[in-house]
Amino acid sequence: MFFPGLFSKKSDITSQELGHLMGLSYDTYAGRRVSPRLAMQLTAVFSCVRVLAESVGMLPCALYERTAQCNQRATKERLHQLLSAKPNGYMTSQEFWELLITSLCLRGNFYAYKVKALGEVVELLPLSPDSVAPTLNPQWGIEYQVTLPDGTSRILSQDEIWHVRIFTLDGLIGLSPIAYARQAIGLGLATEEHGSRLFGNGAVTSGVLQTEQYLTDDAYERLKNDFEVRHQGLENAHKPMILEMGLKWQQISLSAEDAQFLETRKFQLEEICRIFRVPLHMVQNTDRATFNNIENLGIGFINYSLVPYLTRIEQRINIGLIAEKKQKNFYAKFNTGALLRGDMKSRFAAYATGINWEFIPQMNAANWRSLTLVKAVIFI
Repeated sequence: MFFPGLFSKKSDITSQELGHLMGLSYDTYAGRRVSPRLAMQLTAVFSCVRVLAESVGMLPCALYERTAQCNQRATKERLHQLLSAKPNGYMTSQEFWELLITSLCLRGNFYAYKVKALGEVVELLPLSPDSVAPTLNPQWGIEYQVTLPDGTSRILSQDEIWHVRIFTLDGLIGLSPIAYARQAIGLGLATEEHGSRLFGNGAVTSGVLQTEQYLTDDAYERLKNDFEVRHQGLENAHKPMILEMGLKWQQISLSAEDAQFLETRKFQLEEICRIFRVPLHMVQNTDRATFNNIENLGIGFINYSLVPYLTRIEQRINIGLIAEKKQKNFYAKFNTGALLRGDMKSRFAAYATGINWEFIPQMNAANWRSLTLVKAVIFI
């Protein structure tokens, strides 16, 4: 059954319970329900996911062939074109890898349907994680129950579905970062809503009107309506008050900073960056960054934030997309050099050293920089 126990419940199921069962949204102690789409409304989550997705999306991915002399790009293979340029008829490679990483960040799983021709994968069609339910059959094989756009359901095999997952508790379904970190994200959403409502209601002039005179109901309603029109809302902040009938204004509200509002928001930014393992300076927070450590922070981001994702994807390509008879001779690899480029003088000095000591072929160095080899001319 697609959702165990869902249809055996005798009482009517609420939309919140249905969303929780389907993994669409989750309750939090902050009172805000959290779902992948709602989480993306929080700028910290959006920034972290965007940094990871776009960083992976910009990396070249190619299929390589192991030969006796060296490893070289397998440009004649159809899978190479799929990985490096056109995974399907409507997406570029960058858009595809961005979608894959976004899915892993928000749901912990990415699924794509394999379109094959003559036994080779020629297209990858992404599937919504909400429409796929993987299960383990008695023969220890993975089956995927897929709900199609027309509402019908099909059971597909591992040979038909390409599944990439992050770390898991059962070896089958990747853990959803949004589900496991929903309390931190819920608090961030609640804090943002609190700040918006604070300014929407007039954070600067919050207080009470005092008078020793008795107000009739009509006078009270007139005063209330007139005050809301003239002074409530951010656009009316700092407007002078015109008081009558001995009225006095008594300020009672605390500033946002006095209430540690800004500190809470800053802490939630750190919490969410911790969830996605994204350095603070990558989401425009440079409080702790210096010119001395910014390069090391960037290298750490590649090694400890991106490489785990890249390794998962590469291994899934090697066992899930490359034909079994070719797996010994072919492999996929992302080129992280696109993110490790230093200044031009340092790069070309390193290439020259490698070529002179003959541990970097000239062709490899040229390929790394997308250059064309030319015949050397020596001037004396």
